[in-house]
Amino acid sequence: MTPTVNPDRAAALEEKKFRYDFSEKGGFPQPLKFDDKYKEREYLKGRLAAAFRIFAKYGLNEGVAGHITLRDPVEPDTFWVNPLGVSWPLIKRSDLVRLDDTGKVLDHGDVKLVNQSAFLIHAAVHRARPDVICAAHAHSFYARTFSGLGLPLAFISQDACTFYNDIALYDQFDGIVLGGTEGDAIAEAIGTKKAAILRNHGLLTAGASIEAAVYWFVTLESLCHSQLIAMAACAHPGTTLKEVGHAEAMETFETLGQHVTAWFSAKPLFDLIAHETKEDYLQ
Repeated sequence: MTPTVNPDRAAALEEKKFRYDFSEKGGFPQPLKFDDKYKEREYLKGRLAAAFRIFAKYGLNEGVAGHITLRDPVEPDTFWVNPLGVSWPLIKRSDLVRLDDTGKVLDHGDVKLVNQSAFLIHAAVHRARPDVICAAHAHSFYARTFSGLGLPLAFISQDACTFYNDIALYDQFDGIVLGGTEGDAIAEAIGTKKAAILRNHGLLTAGASIEAAVYWFVTLESLCHSQLIAMAACAHPGTTLKEVGHAEAMETFETLGQHVTAWFSAKPLFDLIAHETKEDYLQ
């Protein structure tokens, strides 16, 4: 069957482009603002603990692999990370560990062990990107499966356009990141982009808020799943991936690819985890 298009409707849509006003004036909730950096630190640590609960809820964690980091608002050259070996569904605010740029532990809870890969990768990203408040990395199922193909993300859906021209492919794997310069190489590969596919490894997202980094990771994991299924469907004769055109992808990115959109889109994830856990992660 040949698809049909109503040219009058297409022309009408071209004449007027609707744009959401994500400001307070537009009726949208806004990120909290703090005059006291120590109060901001405690609030953000709570959001980081919630982020680990969200990852666990959606099965994005595995064993002791994976890490999400938060740039400290009091001392921005330090960052908070999950302690190694503490189950993500159980992580609380008081469990988080703070490191300096050399890997020295500055603050900790009952466990002060830290994943060496977390320090090497995230320290490099935070050092290279002053705009990054949060970076997330995990060995989630569909991401590590897709990353093994060494392929870039295909822009075959509206949601994929969230990452249009804004995702890197780190097309090498040098083993577990336990030393050397691979952390710096990963930071260089992601550059100014919001995400990277790490070949044979998984995903990395980086954002100006915890909410953005979390939402982009959850979305990208889903997109890896979607592309794997679409590629499998291409085994049917005559079936190929139909990517979104450049102009349409750019237009979609201008709405879906922005930080403010990601922050707002993450709100249901954080609201639900707060409800389900009664915010026990704030302990």
